[in-house]
Amino acid sequence: MVKLSQYKLDIYAQQILDDYDAKTPGGIFKDKISISLEDALRIQSAVTNLREQRGEEVIGYKIGCISKNTQIKMGFTKPAWGRLWKNELYSDGVILEKTNYSNPAIEAEFGIILNRDLKPEFLNLDYILNSIETIHPIIEIHNLVFNGNPPFGAELLANNAIHAGVVIGKPTKGNINSRVTDLKLIFNNEIIDTWSDKRWPYDMLSEVQWLVTELEKIGSVLKKGDLILTGAYGLPIPINDKKLIEVTSSLFGNVSAIFK
Repeated sequence: MVKLSQYKLDIYAQQILDDYDAKTPGGIFKDKISISLEDALRIQSAVTNLREQRGEEVIGYKIGCISKNTQIKMGFTKPAWGRLWKNELYSDGVILEKTNYSNPAIEAEFGIILNRDLKPEFLNLDYILNSIETIHPIIEIHNLVFNGNPPFGAELLANNAIHAGVVIGKPTKGNINSRVTDLKLIFNNEIIDTWSDKRWPYDMLSEVQWLVTELEKIGSVLKKGDLILTGAYGLPIPINDKKLIEVTSSLFGNVSAIFK
């Protein structure tokens, strides 16, 4: 596959940002364009530059597609990642408008906030664990829209891993020894999905080292204060007509949002 020219990449990046602002993401893929995964990440970075130029701020990263089945479906051989934005970070109990999203869908997961920059040369599980300031239950919002042909990996990456926002729960201090927890996703008081016997920190931090290595390739590092979404165990589930969204963990607490 031919690498995208800088000219074409800039055109795609601007169109993706325009579509995202218009709540109609991924319009360029309606023409069934074919781009490589590498170019898709270049587009994501170009959109990031455009957003930063207009004053938006990256506050961390998300890890996605940690399941091997999801990776195969998307045409990946590894997870995916995207940026988190300060203007799309919300507190527990927030009220949001469904009209600000396109087919809004939810994942339940955990997030960590770092107490120092992560230096790639020191990476191991103990180093990462000692670099965590707080742990949070997370509602991750997605625009669950794919306009191109499957597999959808390039479209997903170009659209910032279809990320559209984070609702963050109250903090738990990071100095927790090995523990087991559950995680539940609840719509209108009905359990939609649940995961049990998740081991802290092994099941939560398994892909953080991978993220550090991927960011190093583009000259970026995970920094003190960054929020990292460590990866969901299931696929995004559309809200449809539901309003009250909750994520609960027996170890790390609860978080909720209302979608009007």
